[in-house]
Amino acid sequence: MYLPSIDHTDQLLCVLFDKRESKILLLQLNRKSQLEMQEVVIWIDVSVFLPVTILFFCCVCCVGRSCEVPLIYYINLLISNLIHRCMTFFLWTKLHDRTLCFFYYLVVTTSLYFKLCIALERYCFIALPLLDCFRQTNGSLLVCVLVWIFCIVSVALAIILHDLVRLIIYAALPAPLFIFCLAGTLKALPAATSVPTEEKRRIVGTLVLLLLNYFLINLPAVLLLTLKLELHFPITTIDFIIMILFLFSSLLDLILFVFKCKGPIDRLLARLCCCSMESNNTGDVTDVSTDS
Repeated sequence: MYLPSIDHTDQLLCVLFDKRESKILLLQLNRKSQLEMQEVVIWIDVSVFLPVTILFFCCVCCVGRSCEVPLIYYINLLISNLIHRCMTFFLWTKLHDRTLCFFYYLVVTTSLYFKLCIALERYCFIALPLLDCFRQTNGSLLVCVLVWIFCIVSVALAIILHDLVRLIIYAALPAPLFIFCLAGTLKALPAATSVPTEEKRRIVGTLVLLLLNYFLINLPAVLLLTLKLELHFPITTIDFIIMILFLFSSLLDLILFVFKCKGPIDRLLARLCCCSMESNNTGDVTDVSTDS
């Protein structure tokens, strides 16, 4: 029976030890690179998006009275984004602190529901013009107060009861309403003869932007964040993805203001509508020639 020599055994142990050391070194390098990516995203968030959001907030407050579209929901959305930008740095340094998680989830949830308020207001303007409670000052203020109260109570209960799955439910509740607002608005557009064509285009553009922002960015970000906190995942690439998604969401929230004011966006939307009509007419001509 062959027995390995002591030298051969030592060589095997050295090889195994080297492999283990290399794996640990790779994990450390991977963790370091991920932390560096997070630091870059946090730096972009604090040094770029935070000042831009403050600038937009000041501009919206200045032009709010002269704008025909009520901006109180958008102002509350910017307030949520401002708090979100300030909380980003503190959250990722103390990710599992309950107080920080409460405020972070609070601003994320309020941001979702104020976007829903914007969608509902745009839908009512087209489909239900007599129901103007969303546009009146008193009614809109009451809606904003109710949104803040609902988000504070629901997020507080989820954090206190350690039931973060509730937050996924709260984040998924607006999904059918976003779809309903866009579908109902498109259906009611022909009957809204008193609304100018440019305003119809801006409303549809606003609803499409809100729908894409919700389903492609906000909802996946909330799902990933909740699963990470619920399952206590270590620092991974998921953190970087979550932060990038929230940054893109903030960028689209700033672009949303363009759809509320008359300007270059009207030309772009008119161009897109003309291209769509030309493609439809081309399809109709092709069908007629095929039938003949």
